[in-house]
Amino acid sequence: MRDSLRHQLQRHTDRLGELDFLLTQPDVMADMGQFMKLSREHTEVAAVAGRWARFQQREKDLAAANELLDDPDMADMAREEIAAAEAELTELEAELQRMLLPKDPDDARNAFLEIRAGTGGDESALFAGDLARMYTRYAQGEGWRVEVMSESPAELGGYKEVVLRIEGDGAYGRLRFESGGHRVQRVPVTETQGRIHTSAATVAVMPEPDAAEAITLNPADLRIDTFRASGAGGQHINKTDSAVRVVHLPTGMVAECQDGRSQHANKAKALQVLQARLQEKERSERAAKEAATRKGLIGSGDRSDRIRTYNFPQGRLTDHRINLTLYKVAMVMEGDLADVLDALQAAREAEQVAELEVNA
Repeated sequence: MRDSLRHQLQRHTDRLGELDFLLTQPDVMADMGQFMKLSREHTEVAAVAGRWARFQQREKDLAAANELLDDPDMADMAREEIAAAEAELTELEAELQRMLLPKDPDDARNAFLEIRAGTGGDESALFAGDLARMYTRYAQGEGWRVEVMSESPAELGGYKEVVLRIEGDGAYGRLRFESGGHRVQRVPVTETQGRIHTSAATVAVMPEPDAAEAITLNPADLRIDTFRASGAGGQHINKTDSAVRVVHLPTGMVAECQDGRSQHANKAKALQVLQARLQEKERSERAAKEAATRKGLIGSGDRSDRIRTYNFPQGRLTDHRINLTLYKVAMVMEGDLADVLDALQAAREAEQVAELEVNA
């Protein structure tokens, strides 16, 4: 293990002692925001420090076993211990390296997930609806809360566009690599000849802005319209102008919300979505500049990137960024996304490790 890595790991052990002390201080305990922030850091630091302690212990075990090699009575047992210790040390070093990878502070946030029908007419809207259901079922399985911020239903079912707010610890970090173009190959319900069609929808995943860090919107840059909500919702929601549309004039970006009865609440939600879109626009522009010099496997998350194909006749899902193929498309569409998301996370971590080794 490199000395620089050892120094980083030792700093985690030192920081754990500091956090243990700080979390017992009355002024910290009285400030719930500060206490929660330090508690989250304590959880992360303790995980690294614990694995580092295990690594150091196994190094001592290895050294002790090497000393026993000269003893004929202990040599066989020593060789077994040496093999076990060396194997575990290799695994621990890789694990510790992954744990020290830089984390995006946005990963812990809630997420806005925006799905739009693309090419394919009615079938693309149906597919957009299927994707919304897939992500909703996955989120519910994780114990997260899903809220429809805005929706534009299609005539035959599904959505022209839908925006979901997914509330849960680490929701954005888990779903962030879902951004891009999703393609489906199947026989549509509208097809009478049994022919397979190819349709598409696009997904954008955005972190929910922190209230303290959100972009300040100039009221002069906004046009706010109210209108009558459409679709299901009971007598009240369809008889009052409670739905809100916010247009950001400098960029032309639009955000709507018609989910609640209150015009005030819908306006607040629409502004949240608009802020998330503006921040995502800034992030995408930064990512595009970085991609000019370095193009990662996972890509920029641009809508134009075709990231995945769902082939129903073959029961196959293929993620084109990491050459992942799974023959469980029906299960995935029911929300069983763990294998896909784990593979994407592993690929990203491998990229980061490679970058660190190049820059070391």
